Amino acid sequence: KSDDVAFLQYTGGTTGVSKGAMLTHRNVLANMMQTGIWISKEFKKREEVVMVALPLYHIFSLTAMCSFLQWGAKCVLITNPRDMKGLVKEWAKNKFTVICGVNTLFNGLLRVPEFKNLDFSMLKLTVGGGTQVQKPVAEAWFDSTKGHIIEAYGLTEASPGVSANPMYTPWNGSVGFPFPSTEVSIRGEGFRDLGTWTTPNEIQEHTGEICVRGPQVMKGYWNRPDETAATIRDGWLRTGDIGNMDSNGRITITDRQKDMILVSGFNVYPNEIESVLQGMPGVLECGVVGVPSEKSGEMVKAVIVKQDPSLTKEQVIAYCRQNLTGYKMPKEIVFVDSIPKTPVGKILRRELKGIVQK
Repeated sequence: KSDDVAFLQYTGGTTGVSKGAMLTHRNVLANMMQTGIWISKEFKKREEVVMVALPLYHIFSLTAMCSFLQWGAKCVLITNPRDMKGLVKEWAKNKFTVICGVNTLFNGLLRVPEFKNLDFSMLKLTVGGGTQVQKPVAEAWFDSTKGHIIEAYGLTEASPGVSANPMYTPWNGSVGFPFPSTEVSIRGEGFRDLGTWTTPNEIQEHTGEICVRGPQVMKGYWNRPDETAATIRDGWLRTGDIGNMDSNGRITITDRQKDMILVSGFNVYPNEIESVLQGMPGVLECGVVGVPSEKSGEMVKAVIVKQDPSLTKEQVIAYCRQNLTGYKMPKEIVFVDSIPKTPVGKILRRELKGIVQK
């Protein structure tokens, strides 16, 4: 039956305990059709070659496989996405038309000297998901490949696709428009619909939790009726993501609700600070979290992997002063050899909090 469970797909667990989302046959098939419509004008049957540089148990790879296999595409499975040099060699063997990945994957590939020598002439689509694509990475990707990273948005509980930018759209900081048959509502206190904004000065009052309703929304969590009741309200999936939607239906994600940092009563979003730091010369990658502070309740902590070994904390602070308002400034800066991530490449923020200052 269409309402029978097809997958017990477990959430990433980046901010808490992983839960099994019950995805039905209808959920998965609906999302395949929704994403299929999105790419239907540009794709040709039995001609596409897709790089799947994602762990196969993750929802992102599931949708990549299902969505493109319906076109008879050849999917090349990358067993170790962290081996950037090996991945570049694999690219050289295949004329990829599609690559699905996360921000850290794109950033890592760009750091491999041989990457710029690859043939990108067949590349039709680069899909960025899982976490926000940072502007400096998107711009560097376009400079190298002459193709844009198209940001999409989804989560395990939505099978996973919710929205995407149209193909060939330059980076704009948004995750595009809802897929067909998908409703998105921005909710505030008391689950009140905050509506959409028309002018930029209205954004703050229309920013809240992104909620989704559509045929791809899960049946619930396996053996977790308490979590199901807290996550699905009146048919709406509460995503836990904070964002807003303009009057044209374009969605922008600010950050995860659980990741938001409260500094002296001001909301600070790690994604914004990470995007600024990623644009600093000498920074390879970074992660930002909030840690307790006696003076301000919480303060911003930045964990950085150096590209330039001579990079100092003083240089980071000076750069941030030029690009951030005072309350968003990192008060603690830690240099590390690597950022803890999930196998799919998402930053494990809960582990960043425990990394001691060096």
